[in-house]
Amino acid sequence: MGKDVIVALDFDSKEKTLAFLDRFTEEKPFVKIGMELFYAEGPSIVREIRGRGHKIFLDLKLHDIPNTVKKAMAALSALDVDIVNLHAAGTAAMMTAALEGLTRPDGTRPLLIAVTQLTSTDQDLSQAKAPPSAEHLLGTDRYGRDMLSRVIVGSRTSIFSTLLLVAAVTVLGTAVGLCGGFFGGWADTVLMRVSDIFLAFPGLVFALAVAGALGGGLHNAILALAAVSWPKYARLARSQTLARREAPWMQAARLSGSGTAGLLLRHMLPNILGPILVTAVLDIGTMMMELAALSFLGLGARPPIAEWGSMMSDARSLMTTSPWITFSPGIAIFVSVMIFNLLGDAVRDYADPKNRGR
Repeated sequence: MGKDVIVALDFDSKEKTLAFLDRFTEEKPFVKIGMELFYAEGPSIVREIRGRGHKIFLDLKLHDIPNTVKKAMAALSALDVDIVNLHAAGTAAMMTAALEGLTRPDGTRPLLIAVTQLTSTDQDLSQAKAPPSAEHLLGTDRYGRDMLSRVIVGSRTSIFSTLLLVAAVTVLGTAVGLCGGFFGGWADTVLMRVSDIFLAFPGLVFALAVAGALGGGLHNAILALAAVSWPKYARLARSQTLARREAPWMQAARLSGSGTAGLLLRHMLPNILGPILVTAVLDIGTMMMELAALSFLGLGARPPIAEWGSMMSDARSLMTTSPWITFSPGIAIFVSVMIFNLLGDAVRDYADPKNRGR
């Protein structure tokens, strides 16, 4: 092992750390000390490791007020640390204080200083529940996290999860309805009776029961909504297939020697896909609200994952004192649902031959 290797120490005590370092008798690699070990043992752990001839790499997160951070970094710089990697809370004052504190009286600093801004999941309690301002356009939540950043990050979870859900139920329901309508007989009877069982329960209530039985979580919420949503697509695909199964062009395809797979995928599916896609686009807004509802009730995404429904649930007790924390994800849901509903209306109008000439 060479001296350029960094050894990361994740032990929970000084004794375990020093016992591990005793293995290195000749070569002295860099030693990376994480936040938990440093805060638990204090400066003494740095002095012990430095006394054994190792160079020190400190990896720290800062969540305190700037003056406290400056004093802490000043004490840290006196320990003769070689490399410091700082994850400073997302304010210029916090990072400036950290840099000033690390500067030694002679103007020098540790060999390398890497200052990075915290993400939307990190906390700055000095900025907790700050109202909207030029620095935080949508304010901050109870942990000092920027709401605009969390709403933007939450859009990935909320929108992409909804699109995944709609795609899954569309594919599953279309496959079931296409096979049932095309083959008929006992296969059609069994598939439709199964779909009738799912349709017999109120949709959201059934989804709540399924998500609760599965234990909650974003993935289980998607599975729960998929379980109650596919029968509608199966019914739609089946009705479209039955209406076209004996059409002249299907008879011609059979006479031309097309196999079952060719009849289903090359001839039938493209002709029934239009109404199904229109329905899927119109359902995106509804699915988004249902997924947010499960998260709001604690059966979907869970903190610290940024998801609009769970963000509203986490802030519901602050509605009267800090309403921007609840309104920010709520407005994001409203705008997104409205956009997807308008998109669905546009797709429906375009797919209707009567409206194409207008």
